[in-house]
Amino acid sequence: MSGSVNISAGRSYLAIPGPSVVPDQVLQAMHRASPNIYAGDLVEMTATLIPDLQRIARTRHQVAIYISNGHGAWEAALQNTLQPGDRVLVPSSGRFAIGWSEMAEGLGIEAEVLDFGNHAPWDLDRIAERIAADRDHRIKAVLGVHVDTSSSIRNDVAALRGILDAAGHPALLMADCIASLGCERFEMDAWGVDVMVSACQKGLMVPPGLGFVFFNDRAAAARRTLPRISRYWDWVPRANPAEFYQYFGGTAPTHHLYGLRAALDMIHAEGIENVWNRHARLARTIWAACEAWSSAGPLRMNVPDRTLRSNAVTALHIGSPLGTELRMWLEQHLGLTLGIGLGMAAPNSPDWHGFFRLGHMGHVNGHMAMGLLGGIDTGFKALGIPHGPGALDAAATTLAAR
Repeated sequence: MSGSVNISAGRSYLAIPGPSVVPDQVLQAMHRASPNIYAGDLVEMTATLIPDLQRIARTRHQVAIYISNGHGAWEAALQNTLQPGDRVLVPSSGRFAIGWSEMAEGLGIEAEVLDFGNHAPWDLDRIAERIAADRDHRIKAVLGVHVDTSSSIRNDVAALRGILDAAGHPALLMADCIASLGCERFEMDAWGVDVMVSACQKGLMVPPGLGFVFFNDRAAAARRTLPRISRYWDWVPRANPAEFYQYFGGTAPTHHLYGLRAALDMIHAEGIENVWNRHARLARTIWAACEAWSSAGPLRMNVPDRTLRSNAVTALHIGSPLGTELRMWLEQHLGLTLGIGLGMAAPNSPDWHGFFRLGHMGHVNGHMAMGLLGGIDTGFKALGIPHGPGALDAAATTLAAR
């Protein structure tokens, strides 16, 4: 009789690496009648978003907002700085770097990928060799993913700028911070990033729908050399609108803007340094449990070195079909949804079912992290999956430490 009790009732927990959990404050801000898009509160409020977005990106430079996901931000960054026939260098440590290179190729841009696999960060020496060899400066931009959501690897963006500067190379440095903005330390100006792309559905805690492209003066100068650009993707009127509609190339994403305003208020009330520290503390808590589980049984962390792991997402391998079985059991029995493995195996391969990911980004706190870990530990026991002992104790000890 006890086996038929529904223990998944109650509030579900979407612990995937984006879209992340949406705070009640954001949902409440979005729950309103459609506003006037020509004058009044919406127009005035939108102008306040720009400096607060700049504060999170740690930049004094410009930002353009697009009604898009991160893929749209990728395309906008490329459209405003490059043209068909240009070459970009793409160091890859996961599926999303490959995706950005494919976006470039679709625009007629030649993408040269340095693929370092799914388990290691960029090899900075190899990148430096390639940049030094480009004596005629055919490479017009370097596209670097700060945190690859598929592999959970965090890369050193500042070091990439150091390579370009040491070689005296004029290529633009572009950074994908879709998975890291609002979760990991990122310093656009201090790190010498020319273009940064992000989106609203991860660390910024808003339902998917807004993409952001931050760009500095060097990138703006590259834009001015282009013979033509799509009216819609052009970042000039979006960053410096003469009329309100130009922020968005048309009708404003009204309710997303109210949600974003609420999310930015939450981030700035906490303080961005505190936000970064919270993510780091919760990440260490999750790693402590995963490392304990990995001491026996099939579970393995994708990134063995803690210093190279993202504070926002953890990628794991447990072997097929256990990854899918664990995810399905947790969703059906506990109301807990884990992320699928992405880019680690072909979707039609049996190996695909051996991977999963944990999202710990945005609106996440200690009891949510412990609940996530307790759910996984329960799933291991329910399914008879071998695992090392002491995971929850290790996590609690980490979280309790001062």
